[in-house]
Amino acid sequence: MRLHLRRSLALAVFSLVLCGLVYPLAGTGLSQALFPHQASGSLGPDGSELIGQDWSSPRWFHGRPDDAGPYATDLKASPFVLGGDNPLRANGVAGTSGPTNLGPRSKALLADTKALVAYWHRMGVEPTPDLVTTSGSGLDPDIAPADALAQVPMVARARGLSPARLRRLVASQVRPAQLGFLGSDHINVLSLDQALARMDGR
Repeated sequence: MRLHLRRSLALAVFSLVLCGLVYPLAGTGLSQALFPHQASGSLGPDGSELIGQDWSSPRWFHGRPDDAGPYATDLKASPFVLGGDNPLRANGVAGTSGPTNLGPRSKALLADTKALVAYWHRMGVEPTPDLVTTSGSGLDPDIAPADALAQVPMVARARGLSPARLRRLVASQVRPAQLGFLGSDHINVLSLDQALARMDGR
C-alpha cells in the first residue's frame, strides 16, 4: 500500500515538473529563439500587424472590411439582419471577430456592398472585390497589392504626394507567399502606413 502511494506521489511530482515547468520553459525558449517577433507579441504604439486596424482618414491606406462597421447591425431597420460593414468608420463596437455569414442572395449583403462601392467612389477609388467584401476572420490585417494600388489616388490627393512615388512605396511593401507557395503576395496595412508616415514625415 505504501509502495503504491509513494509511486503515485513520485509520478505526480514528476508529471508536475515535466508538464508544468520543463515543457512550458522549453516551449517559451524555443519560440523566443526561433520566432522572437511573434513570441514577444505584435502590439506596438500604432497597433498590431496581426489584426486589422480602423483607418478612418483618406490620408492612409485601408484594409478590408471587418465585421464591426457602421451598418453591421442596424437595430432600427431590423434586430435580425446582420449586414456587411465598412472598416473606414468605427461604430463603437469592439472585441468582435468573424464574417457576416451572409449568402450570395442576401439583400443585406447586396445593399452593404453597394454602399461600400459608392463610398469608395466618393473617395476617388475604383475598389477591388477585396475592398468591398469581408475576409473569413473579419479582421484581416493584409491586403493584396492590387488593393493598395487602387487606393493610391486617394492617398496621393489627401497628402499631396506623387502617385508614382506611392506606387513605388506599395511595391516595396509587398511580401511574398509563405515558402513561395502558401497563399499569395500580400501587404500588411499597418506596415504600409508606417512606411507612408516615415516617407511623408507626418
